[in-house]
Amino acid sequence: MAIRKASPEAIAAAAEALRAGRLVAFPTETVYGLGADATNARAVAAIFAAKDRPRFNPLIVHVPDLAAAERLGAFTPLGRALAAAFWPGALTLVTARAPACPIADLATAGLDTVALRVPAHPVAQALLRAAACPVAAPSANRSGHVSPTTAAHVEADLGSRVDVILDGGPAPIGLESTVVDATGEEPAILRSGGIAREAIAQALGRPVEVARGDPGRPASPGMLARHYAPAARLRLGAREARPGEALLAFGPPAPHRGPMLNLSAAGDLAEAAANLFSHLRALDAAGAEAIAVMPIPEAGLGEAINDRLRRAARRP
Repeated sequence: MAIRKASPEAIAAAAEALRAGRLVAFPTETVYGLGADATNARAVAAIFAAKDRPRFNPLIVHVPDLAAAERLGAFTPLGRALAAAFWPGALTLVTARAPACPIADLATAGLDTVALRVPAHPVAQALLRAAACPVAAPSANRSGHVSPTTAAHVEADLGSRVDVILDGGPAPIGLESTVVDATGEEPAILRSGGIAREAIAQALGRPVEVARGDPGRPASPGMLARHYAPAARLRLGAREARPGEALLAFGPPAPHRGPMLNLSAAGDLAEAAANLFSHLRALDAAGAEAIAVMPIPEAGLGEAINDRLRRAARRP
């Protein structure tokens, strides 16, 4: 394994590794992904092994454009409308599998649907076009751990389990993609993420509901009851930190003498989303047994941020 700056030569080498059935970590605008050829069942199995990931949790398949997505999924009018509004970007669409869809069953967890995304990040786009195969790519971290937003995060979590880590700098959004069920006529958000529910509703001209699935058999990535978790316990909605706790602040910070990081001193939810995982990692590394998390509004990207924090706060 080696971190390589995402030069044309490094991207070409990473594409060759993907075609050979090996694992490549690469940046997207959301978080870093751990990629494998989605049509190669053994390569997809290597993702699960590297992440220690439950095999019932489906993976997102990344492609360079809508035309490539249509070879894998059966798009409804709803799916086409969402793709037109948000692709390339931080939106994953769950569609029925197209006839003769070559995606390995392991990547879809045996479901008759497939989760598809066209990422906007230039390195991800260049890699997908060079590899010329659909790439299954969950976040490049151990399953249940904090998602990676830099190449160094990937190296710290996965080390030699990855053949190539492409370094494209910090992920600009820092929060996973929003996942929408687009198999029927009515949209349902399966996972909140980098595109707010309000933006989707505005694009469609109608309300959008959040689905409440079965965490024991999730229909989408990110639906496990406990996920994105640091080793330290999280205490949410905290107005102040207790003795021995680190503080994850938002807005004007509560008085605190110990380790503290602020998601956004200005109360900016986009800045908070970008900082969420890196700040959790940093406070966890500071050695605190618990992290007090100040309240974050349940609006816009705050809905996705709070979803991640609630999952991270659940204890096994």
